[in-house]
Amino acid sequence: MDQEVKTISSDAEKRPEQVAKYTAKDSVFTSLFREPKYLLQLYQALHPEDREATEDSITNVTITNVLLDQFYNDVGFQVREKLVILVEQQSSWSINIVVRCLLYLAQTYQEYFTDTKQNIYGSRKLKLPKPEVCVIYTGSRKTRPEYLSLSKEFFDGDASVLDVKVRMIYDGQDGDIINQYVNFTKIYNDQVRQYGRTREAVMETIRICKDRNVLAEFFSEREKEVVDIMMTLFNEEYILKTYVESEKQEAAEKTKIGTAQRLYEMGISVQDIAKACQATVETVEQWLSLVKA
Repeated sequence: MDQEVKTISSDAEKRPEQVAKYTAKDSVFTSLFREPKYLLQLYQALHPEDREATEDSITNVTITNVLLDQFYNDVGFQVREKLVILVEQQSSWSINIVVRCLLYLAQTYQEYFTDTKQNIYGSRKLKLPKPEVCVIYTGSRKTRPEYLSLSKEFFDGDASVLDVKVRMIYDGQDGDIINQYVNFTKIYNDQVRQYGRTREAVMETIRICKDRNVLAEFFSEREKEVVDIMMTLFNEEYILKTYVESEKQEAAEKTKIGTAQRLYEMGISVQDIAKACQATVETVEQWLSLVKA
């Protein structure tokens, strides 16, 4: 696992949303397709008709911004000079993935122009690899369209405005790398339901995947990294949940302080304010002292 992720996830002074944004980047999905041999398998699953592609034919162009306020995609790669493919994975359904894919594609092209030293303001026609955008969906939604369209979902079907078509993938073909990843997510979900978000659930997931030949080679080669990734994600979720609860409590207390102040200014006694706010007299007095200070 990247040293960066280990450092960030263990830094208690980081805000939880910062931790989440870093560690989510190192999901099993992105870790798997960071390796050229699995990236090639992904392309072959998407384009089985191309039997001449090799690892050298494929260039990883995944957006890798490190600044917190910038976005990044799951997987992006270019095939020769003709094709650029973006692949996202989602376990929860959101139509907004189409908009995000548009932004990812724009950023990918921007980096492509920079790398190929093309001037977008010049008069010479730009060279563009053909785009393909795919989403591997591993959730439980019953309605499963083959494609999502930006124009259909956001512009009442008017493709003359702007359109991006996203190919939705749900299972893959039996035994291919997409199918193996989808099966991994099912095994993972089953183990989390049984053992909770624990190390035991992680280890059982890996053991079962190896037994069933689901990403077996990857798990054999990268088991320690995968365990680190999944445990980091568990910790991230706990930190984020705790942070949200803390924020809610703080917001609720601020509301009560404001209410107590207004009631006090109206001449309501501290005792009655305490009853109204479901707090002790001492707590109300502390609130009012904070406001006066």
